[in-house]
Amino acid sequence: MEGAAASSEGLRYAEYARVPTGAGKGQAELDRGLARTMIAVGLGVATVAFAGRYAFHLWKPLEQTITETAKRISASSLSLYYKGGFEQKMSRREASLILGVSPSAGKAKIRTAHRRIMILNHPDKG
Repeated sequence: MEGAAASSEGLRYAEYARVPTGAGKGQAELDRGLARTMIAVGLGVATVAFAGRYAFHLWKPLEQTITETAKRISASSLSLYYKGGFEQKMSRREASLILGVSPSAGKAKIRTAHRRIMILNHPDKG
């Protein structure tokens, strides 16, 4: 009975200690699969890059159209400052647009905005 117990115990430990016969082969296959994936991704990125380069060379007229459109957009519409069509006498609305405050702003806010613009535009600031 002791022989049978020792034999079954030996088999139990042998199951954990035994290395599968295809373990090295499985790792090699995994490495090859990963390498194939990386090569495929690299080739895909290169293909997209060359296709994009070709498209940019093909669409030179589009570049000219975009440049002309950008020139047509007035710089004043993109500016944060009010360029104004000044009237004979400045209205409260026009003054508030120039200062960048609301027409109903208080004296303190108007003075702060005026001081900020004066400092920005002063010739001795630098």
